[in-house]
Amino acid sequence: MIAIFVYLIQDKFIFKPEKLQQDFIYKYEVPFEELFFDIEPGVRINGLHFMVKKPLGLILYFHGNTRSIKGWAKYARDFYRYNYDVVLVDYRGFGKSTGKKSEAMMMKDMQFVYDTLAVQYSEHHIIVYGRSLGSGFAAKIASDNKPRYLILDAPYYSFKKAVERFLPILPTKYLLRYHLRIDKWIKHVNCHTYILHGTHDRLIPISNSENLQALSPNKITLLRIKGGKHNNLPSFPEYHNMIRSILQY
Repeated sequence: MIAIFVYLIQDKFIFKPEKLQQDFIYKYEVPFEELFFDIEPGVRINGLHFMVKKPLGLILYFHGNTRSIKGWAKYARDFYRYNYDVVLVDYRGFGKSTGKKSEAMMMKDMQFVYDTLAVQYSEHHIIVYGRSLGSGFAAKIASDNKPRYLILDAPYYSFKKAVERFLPILPTKYLLRYHLRIDKWIKHVNCHTYILHGTHDRLIPISNSENLQALSPNKITLLRIKGGKHNNLPSFPEYHNMIRSILQY
C-alpha cells in the first residue's frame, strides 16, 4: 500500500512548484521580456528573457525543483553582469507553465525551447546551465545538441540513488517514473562541462559530482566550493569567480 501511494504521489514528492496566475505581471529593474513557448494544445511553457546590449552569448538556465522563475530570476544577474543574455523557463506545472508532467514530455518541452532560441543565437554562443534537479534537463539538452559549454550546479549522479537515500525501504527501481540519467547522458556531451559543487552539500553530496567527473575526466572540470551547501553557492565569492572565469574564457 505504501509503494502504491508513493507511486501515485511522487510528482508531489519530487516537484514543489510555485504556481502563478496567468495574468501575473513580472517586474524587474533590468530589461527583460516574458516568453511563451506553445508546445502543443494545452501545453505552454513560460519563460523570462533578460537582455543586455551586444551580448556575448546566451545562458539557458534550468532551475531546481522548487518555486518558479519569479523566484529564480534573481540569479540571472550572476550571468548578465558578464554581458550574457539569460533565459529561464518553468517546467510544466510551475509558474504559468501548463501541461501534464512526464519525463519524456518535459524533455520534449526543453528541446523545443532550445530549438527556438537556437534560431536567434548560434549554438556556439549558447551555454546550458542546470541547477540541482535542473541539471538533468541541462545534461540531456547538452547531449542532444552542440552548445558551447554545459554548467552543472550541485548535480546528482543517479536520480534513482538520490531518491533511495530518502526512501531506502522501497523498490524505487520499479516505482520511479522519473530517472533523469545524468550518468548516462553526460557521456554523450561533446562540449566541455563544468561542475560546481559545495563540499558540505548534504542533500546531494559532492561524491555525486566526483563520480560524474570520473566518467569523462578530460571533458569535465569539477570546481569544489569549500564549505558550500546545497542552496548557498552564490553566497561564496569563489562561485562568482568561477562563473566569471568560465564565461570570459
